[in-house]
Amino acid sequence: MTYELFIVFLSSTLRLAIPLLFAATGELVSERAGVVNMSVEGMMLTGAFAGSVGAAQTGSPMLGLLFAVIAVMPIALLQAFLTNTLRANQIVTGIGINILALGITTLGYRQIFGARSREMIPGFDAWSLPVLGQLPFVGPLFNQSWLVYLVFVLIAVVVWIMARTGLGIAIRATGDDPVAVAKSGTSVHKIRYAVIMFTGMMAALGGAFLSLAEIHTFTEGMTKGAGYLAIVAVIFGNWQMSRTIIACLLFGGATALQFQLPAMGIILPNALLIMMPYLLALLAVAGLVGRQTAPRALSQPY
Repeated sequence: MTYELFIVFLSSTLRLAIPLLFAATGELVSERAGVVNMSVEGMMLTGAFAGSVGAAQTGSPMLGLLFAVIAVMPIALLQAFLTNTLRANQIVTGIGINILALGITTLGYRQIFGARSREMIPGFDAWSLPVLGQLPFVGPLFNQSWLVYLVFVLIAVVVWIMARTGLGIAIRATGDDPVAVAKSGTSVHKIRYAVIMFTGMMAALGGAFLSLAEIHTFTEGMTKGAGYLAIVAVIFGNWQMSRTIIACLLFGGATALQFQLPAMGIILPNALLIMMPYLLALLAVAGLVGRQTAPRALSQPY
């Protein structure tokens, strides 16, 4: 691999990891509060669809991004209501919401854009970061959509809140011992509602990135399991932000190899290349990447 191809590979890895980073950041906060938000896949897909519709109808990708977040909020609220108020099984409700989102977005796509349409929509172009984007050799790494930089700002804010504030302590305590949190006078339901809504916002941004910054169009089921990979990245990362980021980049790199290896003349079965991210995810879920220490009250209703 030449140095130029290596930089292209790194740039592609970063770009492909961004939707996972958005969703995984929200999922990490949710799971630290004890909620497995399996509906993150449906939230991402809804965000991608609503973002594309909003941008197509208004001609503004910024409004499309706003539409994406607004459209996902009812789904997040439904997830929160089912799992917190009705105390329904978090896994089952999440998967059900994913199926519902797939059906709604597929129907909406065919009605608005037409079956098998590839209509291009207004989107976010790559933006070169001042100074860093002009550096020789590594400059292309900093020639990305502004959403790429936004996700790292949001990650930094989340890390600070979780580690340095009373809110972060309450979130972590809710995932470990919700009874003790309730006895302290803090509402467990309010915290869990809030983290699910935050997950919805982050998943919406991740989905909108796919349609508005990645390919500037929408296709049926375009997330292709990215939401599930985000959940696995949290498990892979052992519920720690730094390791979750590494997991997302690893999944992004595995996806980038689908395009990089043929360019290098390395011919492998296409099916094998497509399954690489999911194979890594399977290894993570199986516990083959080290001992997992989940929040003690994870997936337990309160």
